[in-house]
Amino acid sequence: MDTDKTDRPKAPGPRTTDAALPSPDRASQALSPPDLDPATFPAEEDEEARLPDLPEDTTDAVADGPLAVGHAAIENAVRLAPTSPGVYRMLNAASDVLYVGKAKNVRKRLSSYARVNAPQPARILRMIAATVTVEIVSTSTETEALLLEANLIKQLRPRFNVQLRDDKSFPYILITGDHWAPQILKHRGAQTRPGRYFGPFASAGAVNRTITALQRAFLIRSCTDAFFESRTRPCLLYQIRRCAGPCTREIDFPGYTELVREATDFLSGRSHLVKQELAHEMEKASGELEFETAALYRDRLAALSAIQSQQGINPRTVEEADLFAIHHEGGYSCVEVFFFRTGQNWGNRAYFPRAEKSFTPEEVLASFLAQFYDDKPPPKLVLLSHEIEECELLADALSVKAGSRVEVSVPKRGEKKELIAHALTNAREALGRKLADTATQGRLLQGLVTTLGLSHPPKRIEVYDNSHIQGTNAVGAMIVAGPDGFIKNQYRKFNIKSQGLTPGDDYAMMREVLQRRFKRLLTPAEGDAAKTKTEAKADTKAEDDSFPQWPDLVIIDGGRGQLNAAREIFEGLGLSQLSLLAVAKGPDRDAGRETLFMPDREAIKLEPRDPVLYFIQRLRDEAHRFVIGSHRKLRKKDIREAGLQEIPGIGPSRKRALLHHFGTLKEIERASIADLGKVPGVSAESARKIFEFFHARPG
Repeated sequence: MDTDKTDRPKAPGPRTTDAALPSPDRASQALSPPDLDPATFPAEEDEEARLPDLPEDTTDAVADGPLAVGHAAIENAVRLAPTSPGVYRMLNAASDVLYVGKAKNVRKRLSSYARVNAPQPARILRMIAATVTVEIVSTSTETEALLLEANLIKQLRPRFNVQLRDDKSFPYILITGDHWAPQILKHRGAQTRPGRYFGPFASAGAVNRTITALQRAFLIRSCTDAFFESRTRPCLLYQIRRCAGPCTREIDFPGYTELVREATDFLSGRSHLVKQELAHEMEKASGELEFETAALYRDRLAALSAIQSQQGINPRTVEEADLFAIHHEGGYSCVEVFFFRTGQNWGNRAYFPRAEKSFTPEEVLASFLAQFYDDKPPPKLVLLSHEIEECELLADALSVKAGSRVEVSVPKRGEKKELIAHALTNAREALGRKLADTATQGRLLQGLVTTLGLSHPPKRIEVYDNSHIQGTNAVGAMIVAGPDGFIKNQYRKFNIKSQGLTPGDDYAMMREVLQRRFKRLLTPAEGDAAKTKTEAKADTKAEDDSFPQWPDLVIIDGGRGQLNAAREIFEGLGLSQLSLLAVAKGPDRDAGRETLFMPDREAIKLEPRDPVLYFIQRLRDEAHRFVIGSHRKLRKKDIREAGLQEIPGIGPSRKRALLHHFGTLKEIERASIADLGKVPGVSAESARKIFEFFHARPG
């Protein structure tokens, strides 16, 4: 979708009759403890969706409470319920929200639950038995009720609703509009900066690849405004023909404006026209014997063809649409979403919503759609694999959000039907892969139980590591794994803050990291204590339904000494029941020869080909990868702030020579020793020192 930065129309607000609504951000805040350093999240393309925990089987007997109590509570609510549209919430004795529903006539809908002898699915009977009170919010229209229902389900995560999992914002391409030489960049979040936004794309990787190809095709700058204004000569991107060089006026204003227009036309769906113009210019330059210019146009045409070939299937009859296909198997559902904009495929993503086994694919898809578009602009067309109830109501609600007509349909023939079939195949394969991965992960976790003598398979494993170079830029990190693999949105990094820390004191660094992590779990932050009752319940529910906050197994990188230090920390905090494992590297740091240490046990040596050892190695290596990445970011920031003067033996003259030769500090960092030695005034020894400064191995 191509959008200028404008204010989006908002749906009219509902009238609240019983309780104030919680803030939409509170559930997510529960996953970001305020006393931890900000999390360093991985690139979106690296993050895997995980299968949700299935709720209890719908065939179980009603055990939450007597049905009579629930029926009485609902009957009491019926007497006070309005006959107008609205949203109702069913709560249990602990005031946890069990279910959020909407209705055109709230009183009539609640009456259907209150009938004692009416046949109901086991899931509904359990919900009624657990209900002790009902809260109602009136709305002006049924469309408003649908939008509010979706918002509340995402916030409160009720036990008996379908829940959208792994929901996050999508990246866009932005061509800025607040500078005479517009910049092209990846953008995520609120669209507040002036410019043209193109998207959404399914992943950050898809955006990065497209931007790289667009730079080759249209030579638009990607540098920041500050970098742009400081240039005195073109940077490397100009030399490799990925930028037109507007910073040093290698291209004039009208010429650069024309490049931006061509890029905007291409992203807006007029790619055929743009390619025709470039082909015409190439032939014209060739006819005038300007072969270098003709070669430039040839390369730009090739870059545009590369963009379209990377996007795979590109429909002929679908200009702007989202496709949703659902596959259900083994009690789990996978919803595959494809994005088509300007007649091009901009990627796809698989979702695994949480729902009880008794829900039909149509019911899961209907609830998923309302939650999916709660915070996203809908396209002109939404194509579905299954017929859903209240399809027209959903279309009306999406039209309100978009400010224009949105069509929701299930294609029966033609190319659209073929696209849905393709999406269904992807959904089936994605769910099959995820189920297979989950089964393998379950066997590995059971292997940990046998090898380490645990009481049960761990649901949450936390692995800790730290990194530094001679004590500088010290950082600790925690990675998390569970039954579905690595849970990357739970990763955390810790900038070491202890004063007077002896450089390289790994014990002190580990002590600080573990104390900060587990003190946070033991003592809620002041901000948490100040939360209202409704907020606290929303946070707790989000944590309980998504992933446990307390680890079943803690793994640290080190030997018996690190194990004893960690054990001392846990005993001081009163956490002697936590399972603790230290993984010592083998001789010469050889993988497969590690020694495992646990409190009050002999050292454990596993066979090099043991699957459990491979699993533990993967956990340790992932922690090492994450902490090294965090350390390098801190170190690069210091280098950028300090400049080259921090390198021993590099004075102003050599610094100036290096910058003139390479253009930027980033290119100096990338250079080899041989390339550095070619700079005038830089000797072989100085080149070695410069290279080692940028490539020193962290501890």
